[in-house]
Amino acid sequence: MPPAPRTHDNKAGLAYWAQRTLEECDKASHEFAADPVHDLRVAIRRCRSMADGFLSVDPDPAWKEMKKLGKALFSSLGDLRDVQVMLEWVARLSAPDDSVRLVLLETLGQKESQLKAAAQEALHNFDRKRWTALNARLAKRAARVPVEGLVFQHLALERWMDAHALHRQALRNRTHVGYHRLRIGIKRFRYTCENFLPQRHEKWAKDLRELQDALGEVHDFDVLKATIKAHPGIAAEDRERWNKRIAEERQPRLDLYRQKMLGRNSLWAVWRAELPSGFSLQQAAMEKLRTWASFLDPDVNHSAHVTRLALQLYDGLAKLGTVIADAEHRRILEAAAMLHEVGQSRGPEGHRKRAYSMIRRLTPPLGWSAEELQCVAVIARYHGGALPQTSSSAFVGLTPKRRRALLPIAGILRLADAFDFSHDRQIDRLAVERRDGMLIVYGRGLQEIGPAAERLARARYLLETTCGCPIMVRPQAIKPAAASPVAGHARKVAAGSRSRP
Repeated sequence: MPPAPRTHDNKAGLAYWAQRTLEECDKASHEFAADPVHDLRVAIRRCRSMADGFLSVDPDPAWKEMKKLGKALFSSLGDLRDVQVMLEWVARLSAPDDSVRLVLLETLGQKESQLKAAAQEALHNFDRKRWTALNARLAKRAARVPVEGLVFQHLALERWMDAHALHRQALRNRTHVGYHRLRIGIKRFRYTCENFLPQRHEKWAKDLRELQDALGEVHDFDVLKATIKAHPGIAAEDRERWNKRIAEERQPRLDLYRQKMLGRNSLWAVWRAELPSGFSLQQAAMEKLRTWASFLDPDVNHSAHVTRLALQLYDGLAKLGTVIADAEHRRILEAAAMLHEVGQSRGPEGHRKRAYSMIRRLTPPLGWSAEELQCVAVIARYHGGALPQTSSSAFVGLTPKRRRALLPIAGILRLADAFDFSHDRQIDRLAVERRDGMLIVYGRGLQEIGPAAERLARARYLLETTCGCPIMVRPQAIKPAAASPVAGHARKVAAGSRSRP
């Protein structure tokens, strides 16, 4: 028989798993048997894990609402699933005439009946209509962030780091709680890869599944041991006998985990090698910030254009020695330019202060500190409007040296934003030169007389003051000397070709 065709593309994404949840609800509702209950929990978990992933870049409250909507049913099914798993283990670990087996099966069977009734009520209360409407809306938003992209690579690395920290803690403490948390950490990493990095997951799926199963069974044995210990009807010698049997089953699972996750060939290193590092991690962090801003900024093209102008201005000033060429400062400026309009999501009034607060509340992406993110917030706060005062509350917590360093960066963004104040991207390039003790900023596409020129005259003040040098803004085509060296070389080659006979 030929292998079945691959259907991964059809069985992925929020829309698929939201619909799958409803289908599994119908299957589970008849008898709440073990397999349908498990399948329904998987479908709900997939939706909730996708919501967790998107919440880091999309502030839409519908993601939290979707998670909350499925939480009661998911939790109720979890309790039922735990009991059903215990019933399976009791049957597998004992002979039919084992007295402890009979006691546990009776006790767990009664509990299963009660939990099935609770699950039935939770399913009845599950708002299927709202679930469908929410996920239809969220699926469209989810489509804006590409699978396998830098945003999800960043997210997977965050999950990897969380799980790896739990790995170290579990090996150090060796408690059942530690191993349980480690299982959850690996599960979160696995679902992140499965949902958002399918190419990597295809290579890692077998190992991830084995590890999750092994640690899941370790947890099952720990729960079973606790259940036996708490049961008043089980004699001490029978309890000791079962504890020994459980230990015999539990240890090989831990050995399997240690075999795969310790030493030179540890899977931790294999997974980490295929996630961002170095420059790609910097790109991923910046892409995460850019994606978050894209869900809030009403004119992302304007912000992208201002970002280009601001970096052109910064690079030109750094080349002249007017500002210190610093990779951190340039990165902070780039982020502030991308994020400076996020406050417009709730209207123009007070949007600068709002942007400051919104950026300050962000969790810093990997490679960023909370202080650097505050610097981004400060620069975005003063991209227009009132001039910054280093004594204002926005600067609280920053050293005097850091406060002074932010002022020219804020001045650069302020001037760059003024070049595209009308959001028409008419001024498409900036170049800077120093002449007669003055800085001249050339804007290609700038009209010499007009509203833009007036705004630029006001906007240059902060940069002019902090740089200690007068600034003139002039409309002029970019001079060859200020253009790209590659482009200049190409023009020379072309001119030489035309001059040959």
